[in-house]
Amino acid sequence: MRITVIHQYYLAPGEPGISRFNEMARTWTAAGHKVTVIAGNVSLSTGRTHDGTRGRLLVRTMDGQVTVWRAHVPSLYSKSYLGRRLAYAVFTLTACLAALRSGRADVVIATSPPLVVVIAGWLKAKVSRSPWVFEVRDLWPESAVTTGVVSARSPMTRFFYWLEARACGASRVVALTPAIARNIVERGLAPTGRVVILPNAADLGLFAPGPRENAVRREFGWDQKIVAMYTGAHGRANALTQLLDAADRLRHRSDLMIALVGDGQQRRVLEAEAQRRGLTNVVFCGPQPKERMSEFVNAADIGLAVLQRNPTFRTVYPNKLFDYMACARPIVVAIDGAARELVCDEAKAGIYAVPEDGEAIATAITTLADDPDLRHRLGQSGRKWVEKNSSRERVAAHYLEMLEGLVAGR
Repeated sequence: MRITVIHQYYLAPGEPGISRFNEMARTWTAAGHKVTVIAGNVSLSTGRTHDGTRGRLLVRTMDGQVTVWRAHVPSLYSKSYLGRRLAYAVFTLTACLAALRSGRADVVIATSPPLVVVIAGWLKAKVSRSPWVFEVRDLWPESAVTTGVVSARSPMTRFFYWLEARACGASRVVALTPAIARNIVERGLAPTGRVVILPNAADLGLFAPGPRENAVRREFGWDQKIVAMYTGAHGRANALTQLLDAADRLRHRSDLMIALVGDGQQRRVLEAEAQRRGLTNVVFCGPQPKERMSEFVNAADIGLAVLQRNPTFRTVYPNKLFDYMACARPIVVAIDGAARELVCDEAKAGIYAVPEDGEAIATAITTLADDPDLRHRLGQSGRKWVEKNSSRERVAAHYLEMLEGLVAGR
């Protein structure tokens, strides 16, 4: 089976970020299928242009057995929100060009955000006369509206709502959480029978419990400090000022440290704010290669998952939750809704704190810091849950079964 994936943020080797489709593609090629990915040439995590792609519309590369077409994205992508919008427009054109040049597909997947990927996905399916799948990792443009990035009344927003509705006419709509699936069905965008829930999952081959006293602890000089660690994007939606607020309230605890691993548009602002406040209990570790992330998580005592207090984010659970659980680290989850239900109710792997409430987050960190037995119980519970319910191989197999059914039914 020839599978084409349109995914602007497909990771290059060694690049930090979410590797959902890197692992899916490896599993599918190992099963004998041919996988082609159409992706952007600018990293979401770092804003840097991939080596060998600068100034070129399309570059064909290989990621193991996976063929990857890197489509041009202007470097202004990471400069501002206006730059990002213009970059999306350019990527739409270059991704469509890649769709026309990359050979026939038996089935196509377009994974959003950004929502513009569905244009190239629809085109690829049309010229290949194949079924296609619209995957919703985050509700868009709704999340952009509720975070204040775009106006709900702008012509562009109305266009994206129209595009979302058209995309939900795909052969299947994949939702990453039950809450996203409910939202799509309740708004009448797709019937229940065409919506499939295929969540994020844990890469148990990469993320596993390991020694706490490791090279990362030695590198950053954490010694015996209790470290609460956030990993991931440093953007507007993440509202990481709430972690600075928590650190402010923990000044008196010389044994506690908050570490932030990753990059994004807000990182420099956050670093400047931490310096302005004189927060010596916060460290910014910067972006790290995917292969080293397990070592970072294992160097921590507590995993932090936070987002802006926003009704749209009640539908999501970030991939970092699975990474923390895979490494048997307890979680402070300051995200209400689906993430809270997963961590606190289903996996019993952490405790909840009110989003954007520095005092509540500080209290949750202190609760775990002062109770090593609780940390151990929650960590072990999370590890057992992902082993049983959410390995990457299990999700990839379910995904592949759905794709094979679509091709067979064509």
